[in-house]
Amino acid sequence: MAGDGGSSAPSGEVIAVLGAGSTMGFAMARNMLKAGLRVRAWNRSMEKAKPLGQDGAEVCESPARACEGASVIVTMLANADAVAETIEPALQTAGAGIAWVQMSTIGEQGTERCVEIAREHDVAFIDAPVLGTKGPAEQGKLVILASGPHELRERVQPMFDAVGQRTMWVDDAPGAGTRLKLVANSWVVTVTEGAAETIALAEGLGLDPSLLFEALDGGALDLPYLRTKGNAMIERNFEPMFRLELAAKDARLVAESAQRHDLDLPMLSAIAERMTAGVEEHGDKDMAATYLTSTRRSG
Repeated sequence: MAGDGGSSAPSGEVIAVLGAGSTMGFAMARNMLKAGLRVRAWNRSMEKAKPLGQDGAEVCESPARACEGASVIVTMLANADAVAETIEPALQTAGAGIAWVQMSTIGEQGTERCVEIAREHDVAFIDAPVLGTKGPAEQGKLVILASGPHELRERVQPMFDAVGQRTMWVDDAPGAGTRLKLVANSWVVTVTEGAAETIALAEGLGLDPSLLFEALDGGALDLPYLRTKGNAMIERNFEPMFRLELAAKDARLVAESAQRHDLDLPMLSAIAERMTAGVEEHGDKDMAATYLTSTRRSG
């Protein structure tokens, strides 16, 4: 189901955004406000969420306050532990009939943990991770991979329309959205790590790596994302669109799911290890900085 971008929430409904100071959460909350939705914003580091107050959000000091009287809770946090630690106290003050939309990338086990928390608190739950990084988030052009009860779709669609260009409803059962996100992420990290090692190889062979793009230009092997990440590596421009630390986490989640389902996917395990190896030194840089792990050896 694709959003039309023109919906608005019913009068009086409040959306609580937990993790509103993260790169993704901040952009999403701001786009909700631009669409005329009422937003309460919370972030562990409150200073990062404060600018949303100038856009009309109520910036709250605690998750519980943000969720008090809200009709929808959105979580956009770094990992499953952060989501669980944040949502548990928040649900203590949540009113009856609230819907929790979990949009962080937390893997299969993390999502199952959230489903159980929602069940314990008798809260409707939608699993809705997103495809996209900083730019698409700021432009409201994320792709939402949603799964959850059919009867909640109309209710949450205005919020999805505000933050995304397209919503895919994958299944009525929560968890399918996360599984599709893992599959998509496997391709993202494969292209990024492949670009890193290809650029390092070209430089190691004494070639201008931009010749690669000239050779591929217009052919079946040309790929916009390869060019985006490859050019960032060539230019040594690692301004974080999506931090390597988070990409390594996502790669590990992919590898964990492969192992969980008894799949023999050694390349994905190697990519997870490779990206993790670069985190200590380059974790706050863009995921393209995985290239720097290769250049240490290649010179």
